[in-house]
Amino acid sequence: MKTVLLAGGLGTRLAEETTVRPKPMVEVGGVPLLVHIMRTYAAHGFRDFLVACGYKGEMIKEYFTHFSVKHSDWHINLKSGDRTRLGGTAPDWDVWAVDTGASTMTGGRVRRLRSLLGDRPFLCTYGDGVSDVDIARLVAFHRGHGKLATVTAVRPPARFGSLELDGDRVGAFAEKPQVGEGWINGGYFVFEPGVFDYLTDDATVLEREPLERLARDGQLMAYKHTGFWHPMDTLRDKELLERLWAAGNAPWQVPTAETGATS
Repeated sequence: MKTVLLAGGLGTRLAEETTVRPKPMVEVGGVPLLVHIMRTYAAHGFRDFLVACGYKGEMIKEYFTHFSVKHSDWHINLKSGDRTRLGGTAPDWDVWAVDTGASTMTGGRVRRLRSLLGDRPFLCTYGDGVSDVDIARLVAFHRGHGKLATVTAVRPPARFGSLELDGDRVGAFAEKPQVGEGWINGGYFVFEPGVFDYLTDDATVLEREPLERLARDGQLMAYKHTGFWHPMDTLRDKELLERLWAAGNAPWQVPTAETGATS
């Protein structure tokens, strides 16, 4: 089962970073957010990725083209040009970095990948949010209900940190905790090929008419994820994810096949 990663948006709310790179290539702990997301899927056995590129997509293509150079040590003879890799291993992933248009909307990007996806179910998510969602359980849930689409429903992070007060004393502090009520679209979709009937053209916004119609038709189910989920929409979000990573407390960390250690 292939995984589509939507990585073509402008990321205007994170302009401090996205003026020079696509948002999925913004790094947390020295690793692009896109790779963090891919590691989550790979940990559950899904290692075939279609990256839907758009804005500054050449940076995504260059990164994966030179992945082994970046993540390995090398001996290079400058005269002959011969080189030998000394250490480091690359993950056993298949990565398709595909230009889906600079101004194409999310549904249009998925539609442009139809020939590569074929007539099989596929996974799909955004390239700017990390989670500890159990992808294998998500897929099992999808297969169990027989509908065309599954969306992962998550609790949104609160806009501000919460305080529990005992008089004037702060009894507990939580930085942007998950809220206790309400569900939102967290991405991490599973789609049957019949979903393409709901995708019209490049201007199709996945989150509008396609998902709205799927819901009206009784073809959209929600997999409820109560664990960690966090988007990287703003600089504050990036700083939070960096703090979690630096503290060794990043809930989305998973063992990597290439190192056997947490990524």
